[in-house]
Amino acid sequence: MTDPVIRALDESDAHLFDAHPDPLNARAAHRRTSHRPDWKRVVLRDGAVVARGAWWGGPDDKEPVNVNWFDVAEGEEAAGAELLRSAPWQVELELNLPGDWREHPHLADAAETRFAAARAAGYELLVERFLYRWTPECGLPERPGRLVFTAEPDDAVFFDALRRIHAVTLDAHALKAIEEGGVDRAAQEELDFFHWCPSPREWWQLARTPEGEPVGIHIPAHNPSGPTIGFIGVLPEHRGHGYAYDLLAECTHFLVEHGAEAVTGATDRGNFPMAANFARAGFPVVRERINFRPITEV
Repeated sequence: MTDPVIRALDESDAHLFDAHPDPLNARAAHRRTSHRPDWKRVVLRDGAVVARGAWWGGPDDKEPVNVNWFDVAEGEEAAGAELLRSAPWQVELELNLPGDWREHPHLADAAETRFAAARAAGYELLVERFLYRWTPECGLPERPGRLVFTAEPDDAVFFDALRRIHAVTLDAHALKAIEEGGVDRAAQEELDFFHWCPSPREWWQLARTPEGEPVGIHIPAHNPSGPTIGFIGVLPEHRGHGYAYDLLAECTHFLVEHGAEAVTGATDRGNFPMAANFARAGFPVVRERINFRPITEV
């Protein structure tokens, strides 16, 4: 058996990326995702592709923001690790898996092969997340009618709300940002992300009680793959009243009223209250996402 050869691709040989089995059906997960040929890399052994990775970023990004497609053949964990380790971009790794991957041994084995390669490359587990996709067949969630929703043009108002929300957050990515730079950094990263999204800034909304007291925020958004529940957050002093569901229902209605034929969403597996709200609102889990981060980031 010859030594593996890592190959960066371009438009002329991008077809090599498809010359690998897809047991976890990543192609379905990325059917609305565009990957640049020159951000794809493969590992060849004896002329066969034994590992592949596709790095991803927005249409105007100069560098990838993550690697969101990573496959490794059984027994080729070392080759997969070298593919990640030798890449010019050391960014977060997202593994998109079928929602029932734990229930089927062949899917669990394929996932564990990728996990092992990521760990060998110097990555560590950050979070496991549920991925949701609402369609009209699910039915629109009922609006409780307890809150009043209005647009707010001042980013400072959202920054302040995000600081307060993240002070008690369960979200792993926000906690990572807080660990690295404090609550202000976590709030600013949220603002930067939603300004990066191609959806209008005017969609961001505040939620208040009928008496005018601020309760939380919701951000309907479009990411490059389509309409999504961008952010749901309840201010700490108003938690415990089920308002996150009100925000989620309003966000869903808002996107549908603005033309969405499907709406995606996500939450950490450990965020049990938000997962319950997605279930109540009729959002089925369609896949799971396992996020790893390079240890060198810390």
